[in-house]
Amino acid sequence: MLLDRFLNDAIEVDVDALSDGEQVLIGGIMEHIEQAGVHSGDSACSLPPYSLTPAIQNELRRQTVAMAKALNVVGLMNVQFAIKGSGDEAQVYVLEVNPRASRTVPFVSKATGRQLAKIAARCMAGKTLKDQGAEHEVIPPYYSVKEAVFPFRKFPGVDPILTPEMKSTGEVMGVGESFGEAFLKSQYGASVKLPRGGSVFLSVRNPDHPQVAEIAAYLAELGFKLFATSGTARIITGAGVPVTRVNKVAEGRPHIVDMIKNREIELIVNVVEDKRAMKDSFAIRAAALAQNIPYFTTLAGAKAACLGMKERREITVYPLQDLHKRLS
Repeated sequence: MLLDRFLNDAIEVDVDALSDGEQVLIGGIMEHIEQAGVHSGDSACSLPPYSLTPAIQNELRRQTVAMAKALNVVGLMNVQFAIKGSGDEAQVYVLEVNPRASRTVPFVSKATGRQLAKIAARCMAGKTLKDQGAEHEVIPPYYSVKEAVFPFRKFPGVDPILTPEMKSTGEVMGVGESFGEAFLKSQYGASVKLPRGGSVFLSVRNPDHPQVAEIAAYLAELGFKLFATSGTARIITGAGVPVTRVNKVAEGRPHIVDMIKNREIELIVNVVEDKRAMKDSFAIRAAALAQNIPYFTTLAGAKAACLGMKERREITVYPLQDLHKRLS
């Protein structure tokens, strides 16, 4: 009998590791930007983690090593964790353990300058990690962000909302001295151009109302004018942030889709809760796609975008070879 339950507002984390049968090497710890519940192939992630405490990261390392030894892994292994709560008291859950290579291995290898697949193959052929000089984890002094690339513009009528079903067809990587810089570059790589100013539309589900005020304050500080549906606008106004209420499609014209089609909106944050809400807000996401307007369907993604826009300055290109020299 399998008993399943949902973890609301949990942070998902991927850990890639490899073992020679005796010693276990942590390849990299990647903190997902979208919360648990979005398919790991569709979620952006940061290496090293940008919000997890050192104590939680050490606990992830401890559990990963213990599982690799218990499973007698020789070669690569991937573990997916969910972190519920905040700070050092957060609860760690294991979602999935795969004694094989993961899609994140190429990303981790580029970020850390260590060819994990080659090291793992040599372990499987009988060489130890010590023989290969790969006994210690590499933690970069810079941030690398992996972002998924989606094909939604090529398929009119497809709903771009992120779910447990994987929809991405590729991925890109951004690198920066800060998480915000790395995330901004990853968006450029995925052909998402975050605006420098203008108007933002916000509409989020009821459970996210406490967090939307923080996002609204970030956006207002960056100089954006805010528009929101009635429930979301009420929360933002209560937090002391100026916002203009706008009609949903069902509430009659002029409504938010009219504003999107008229190019009056530069950024959209639209988080929905159930199938009915998804159906009601589909017109918003479809209009955003048609007008090539950046949109985020999770608050975590919207917050990362705020950090990226806050860090906006002249883009600096870092040669990968120069980054890897810093790792030694």
